[in-house]
Order: sequence, then structure tokens, then C-alpha cells
Amino acid sequence: MPVNHYDYNDSTQLSPHFNAREFRCSCGKSHETLLTSELVDKLESLYTALNCSKIIVTSGYRCPEHDKAVGGTSSGQHTKGTAADICCYGQDGKPISSKLVCCKAQDLGFTGIANITSDYIYTHVDVRNTGYRWLGDEVYGNGTVTDDFYSYYGVSKQDNSVSNAAKSVAKGIDVSYAQGKIDWEKVKASGKVDFAILRAGYGREYSQVDEQFARNYSECKRLGIPIGVYWYSYATTAAEAKREAHVCLDTIQGKQFEYPVAFDIEEKDSLQNADALCKAFCDAIEAAGYYAAIYTFKSALEHNLSDSIKSRYDIFLSHIGVSKTDYSGTYGLWQYSWTGKIDGISGDVDLDYAYKDYPTIIKQAGLNGFTSASDSDKSDKSDNGSSDNPDTLKQILEHVANIDKKLS
Repeated sequence: MPVNHYDYNDSTQLSPHFNAREFRCSCGKSHETLLTSELVDKLESLYTALNCSKIIVTSGYRCPEHDKAVGGTSSGQHTKGTAADICCYGQDGKPISSKLVCCKAQDLGFTGIANITSDYIYTHVDVRNTGYRWLGDEVYGNGTVTDDFYSYYGVSKQDNSVSNAAKSVAKGIDVSYAQGKIDWEKVKASGKVDFAILRAGYGREYSQVDEQFARNYSECKRLGIPIGVYWYSYATTAAEAKREAHVCLDTIQGKQFEYPVAFDIEEKDSLQNADALCKAFCDAIEAAGYYAAIYTFKSALEHNLSDSIKSRYDIFLSHIGVSKTDYSGTYGLWQYSWTGKIDGISGDVDLDYAYKDYPTIIKQAGLNGFTSASDSDKSDKSDNGSSDNPDTLKQILEHVANIDKKLS
């Protein structure tokens, strides 16, 4: 594709919302800017599709030296004038979730797209002409992670909102010792269960592993029922929550899970320090290579957890006795009943919906005991996409060591 060259001080208005100076390299030297018209045209289309009030380009063109200085290879998409890292703002003046930006960019035909920070605010987009499309999420590494962002992020194509109005992709149950010895063959034969979340244990002691966990795990694996786990917390300090995480990790070591490892925080004393506890537990889980989530009640989500925590980790919402939850936040799992009836289980069982294709997300990212199919060639599949903006560079580099490295 044709590449345009602009002098450093060129202020050409390229389109209604983008000027050449926005794409200048941030290295501090007054060299020319390379930029393709196709990138600008698609950014303009994205502006319209998202009804933006503005789009800030945090990183446009990079000279080879600067690209390498911020973690790139010195020859990635930014050095070709085909890439930009952006933050999109809605009409309310607030950043639009990168999850929605990724979906819209996919619709518009960007060939390289990725969320690039854990708070889902900044997005990498490019118009690479390499013969394949790269859709990534740098929170979970720099390989290709999906072929459809709508499914990956649980975004409804009908209303373009994240999770809340999306149709569930799977029906599940969550179980513990309370269900006794489950006849998993009957559970599977019922056709009502696509996945199961198993209680692995509770508290800070190794003696507190759920008495049915080992059997539930082995039976689900034998029958091919996708599973996740949860750990019930009694922690009141971050140190105690971290200890619980380590006991949980030791309990699940060597096992594979297609669904998240959830931190179950319900106790009144725990909820008084919910943010610190959730961060301590989930960070330890993620550091060990697992996909973390937080399970708790709607009221706790609304009153005890901050927006930063709820946007950082997946939410397993518990809101019982309603046909449609009015919880306004984002969630990937919803526990909607405590009184479900499933063949093979005596008495009541909790019923859940999943709004993300967790098995695909987790396996492709190489988490939860799985090996990513892209682990052997991650360096070939992406291009450095970290932002040059002084206010955001540090945050991005903390989460993305080698963003979007170029195809060889």
C-alpha cells in the first residue's frame, strides 16, 4: 500500500478528525513521519462507528530506533506507518472499553487489533498486509488469541454492549461437597450442563480441600465436561488472601481447567477489604498462569468492589431469583439459581450461564495448564503496540513486555 511522507512540522489535516502531527514519532528527533492513507481512513470509520467525541493517538509512526527503545523489533508495523495505538472516547467524555473498540475494528477490517492494557482502555490497530489477521489481547500474551472478538469478550452484536445483554454461550452448574457423590454420567446425559465449576476448597489450610473435589475433577475429565474451580475465602487481609491463593494453587497443580479459577468472596469481614483481597488472590493466580475471576453477590459488586477491580478481573455474578439481572456492570458468568434440578444430583444445585467462550480463550492463551498453540511462534505473529504517550507508556510497558512483534 502507498506510504505518505510528512515533514516533522507538517500540520496537514488528513481527515475530519486526524492531523499529520498526531502521528509523529515521540523519540524527540525532528524526522519525517511515515503514514498510510488506509490507516487514517479506517480510523475515521472507527470514529464514526463508535460515535466518538475524540480519538487520541498515543503512538503512531515510530522510527526504528524508537520502536526498539519501547520494546519493539525496530521493524514492526509502527515503523511502516501502518499502525496506531489509540484511546477512544464516547460522547460522555469517558474512554470506551477496548473490548468494544476491538469488536468494531474487527468489523471495519483492520488486520491487526489488540487490547494492550489490563484496564481495557488502550487499543492497538493496524492495516498490515501480511495475508492473515491478528486479533490479540496483550493481558494474556502477544500471540493471536481469537478469531472473533465478539465471542471472546462476550459482546452482543445487536446492542454493542459488553456481556449484560449478550446471549449466554453455555449453561453450567457449580458444585461442592454439598451435592454429595454426583452421578456425572447422568449429568452429562441430561443435556443441561455444558460446564461445571467445582469447589476446590476454602480458607488457608491444606486440610480444607473440598472432600469431593478430586472425584468431581476426575469424573468431569473422564466424561469430557469442561470445568473451572472456585476457592471460598475467609481472608480479612491481603496476606491471608495470598496464602489462600497458594493453597488453592497447590490443590489444582497439574490439572487443567477450561473455565476460570474464581475467588469466592462472600463473608462480611472479607468484604470490608474486598479490593485488597481480590487483588492479592487474583494476582497470585494469574502469576501462576491461570485465568482469574471474582465470584460474589450483586450487592457486594455494587457496594464493596471498586470499578478498577471489577474492570481488571472477570466477574462471576451471583444474582438469584430473577429472570433478568439488573446489575449494570460487566460479567462473564452469572449464577442465577440455587435451586436447580439436574439428573444425577440429589437435591438442589446452583445454575450458571457463561457469556464468553472460556475454553477457547483459555486454551489459545495457554492458561490453566494448557499449552498455547502459538507459544512456539509468538514472536512471529505480532507487532510492538505499546504507547508513546508519557502518561500511559509506563502502565503499558508494565503489562506488555513485547507487544505485537513483526512477522519474520
